[in-house]
Amino acid sequence: MRMGTLAVALLLLFGLGYVRLAPINLAHWHQPVPHAQSTDFSSGAVRVIPGDAEVMQQVDAVLRALPRTQVLAGSVEAGRITYVTRSAVFGFPDMTTVEAWDGQIRMFARLRFGVSDLGVNRERLERVITMLQGG
Repeated sequence: MRMGTLAVALLLLFGLGYVRLAPINLAHWHQPVPHAQSTDFSSGAVRVIPGDAEVMQQVDAVLRALPRTQVLAGSVEAGRITYVTRSAVFGFPDMTTVEAWDGQIRMFARLRFGVSDLGVNRERLERVITMLQGG
């Protein structure tokens, strides 16, 4: 019984360590947003709003202010930024790419590990939009 419990505990610790320490392949995550309209997935969401460079700057400020969020690549000037936001308890990374495209701001938030984000990424994007609207 003790060996089984120890094995499970070690696997859990290894898994949590991997989730927090695994390198992030920027070439994979810092890509153009693949959707031109708002949509939801089991693993994330896309939100598209009207906007220009000024709105892109505002979105960047809102995302940078979110807890446990940091910029991985890009800039407002480049027209595309990718962020990582980690969950509070286990540190699961979610990637969010924001880009300015033809009078639109496209935001694509998705999980890195697993198959369902339980709506967390959709809620984050909706919160960003609400904050942009002064809410």
